[in-house]
Amino acid sequence: MLPGRGRKKMLTSTAVRYLKRRVEKSPRVTAEELRKDLSDVDTEVSAQTIGRTLRNEGLHARTPRRTPLLSPKNKKSRLQYAKSHVDKPQKFWDSVLWTDETKLELFGPMDQRYVWRRKNKAYEEKNTLPTVKHGGGSIMLWGCFASAGTGKLQRVQGTMNSLQYQEILDDNVMQSVTNLRLGRRWTFQQDNDPKHTSKSTRAWLQIKGWNILEWPSQSPDLNPIENLWWDLKKAVAVRKHKNVTELEAFAHDEWAKIPVDRCKTLVSSYASRLKAVITVKGCCTKY
Repeated sequence: MLPGRGRKKMLTSTAVRYLKRRVEKSPRVTAEELRKDLSDVDTEVSAQTIGRTLRNEGLHARTPRRTPLLSPKNKKSRLQYAKSHVDKPQKFWDSVLWTDETKLELFGPMDQRYVWRRKNKAYEEKNTLPTVKHGGGSIMLWGCFASAGTGKLQRVQGTMNSLQYQEILDDNVMQSVTNLRLGRRWTFQQDNDPKHTSKSTRAWLQIKGWNILEWPSQSPDLNPIENLWWDLKKAVAVRKHKNVTELEAFAHDEWAKIPVDRCKTLVSSYASRLKAVITVKGCCTKY
């Protein structure tokens, strides 16, 4: 090879532009499919070369993020919600009690971490993750929070129906409103789970006279409590629970430890979520 000439590129600039256009248009296309496309026009390169070329262009293969399936009706509803609430004053959002349910598994995804080990040492106790048949069980939790901090957290017994949901609200909501000093003009938030919107629950809520925040379906990214659930699951996983009793106890402990500043930051930036929904015309956001 002559000095200064360097290695000859295997793909022309035209081929690179084609690859970029193709993956931008169809992100799920594989490197092997792209290789075959180029082969059809007499450009023979390996799938590895294609992958390396795309990485050099800033395009990396990643596991797709899981998001709710949004119908056109869902997107329209989300967009309407964002537009009608984006100009609400911060004082309004500070008075919202955000609520939701989540599942904590005894041996869940948070426990699936890598271990550094030597060859043939896979089954040494320190290198294994203890499990039990059928996953070892899980617990369902109902919780709430506001800008002022976390509210009550309660375990859901069995499969929750509308009646149990109403009992949980009766036992926890007003106490949380009082503890968080939300005042008389507070707003109750819930998603559109069938138990939350059943005929009996709607009638129950009407009797209570609470101000209910209208909510678009398929919108976990619009509920900041989802961020707190993530914080909670990470914190609980570190505690090395051995059974569901410890799992529940650690959950209550870690929920109470969530800093007020974390809650305040999530709520104070709520307008940014709404603006993001408007920007993507009702589609899912990074939140």
